[in-house]
Amino acid sequence: MLSKAKTQWAMHQLYKLIPDAQGALVADSPFQLLIAVMLSAQATDVSVNKVTPQLFADFPTPASFANAEIADIEADIHSIGLYHNKAKHIKTCCQQLMADFGGEVPRTHAELEQLAGVGRKTANVVLGDAFNVPSFAVDTHVTRIAKRLKISAQDASVIQIEKDFQAKLPKKTWVQAHHTLILFGRRVCTARKPHCDECPLLRICQAGQQFLEDRG
Repeated sequence: MLSKAKTQWAMHQLYKLIPDAQGALVADSPFQLLIAVMLSAQATDVSVNKVTPQLFADFPTPASFANAEIADIEADIHSIGLYHNKAKHIKTCCQQLMADFGGEVPRTHAELEQLAGVGRKTANVVLGDAFNVPSFAVDTHVTRIAKRLKISAQDASVIQIEKDFQAKLPKKTWVQAHHTLILFGRRVCTARKPHCDECPLLRICQAGQQFLEDRG
């Protein structure tokens, strides 16, 4: 496995490559971010940002979602994958916010993960981006990079990958590292045909070296 020192060295290279990385979802409040992240599951941030202006104009508060007809929510998000399930989850989530949290987004993992449609990744993103709580969200990009660089084992679970990064990176950098890795995964360390010849981490990445060797 990649050592703590080498993991931190790798992140410093990525911070130079992609300075000031941040989330791409557009949101004006913790509540809007929560809904946007829920919508982003198996969808692109670009597609979410296309529907949220109208969605939040029609449903500006948790109460408005809680009292809405599911069909009306679906009408605003039908262009996004899994929109039927997402509409149901959003309505139920907002009913929970109203019933259990006074209409406010909670600020702990345990409370966030009680909400319909909210898993650990969504909770981590909301905590980190909305409330500046040190957290490390793991998505498909982070998983791929962790395993290629051997920061985590090939069979590591999402929870284990989160723990591996948290153990190897300073707590104050967790949120920034998460966003940096996502952009690195989108731009360089892609799932298919990664741009290994452009990667500043090639010398510590056996997977990348093998990719280039296989290409000849």
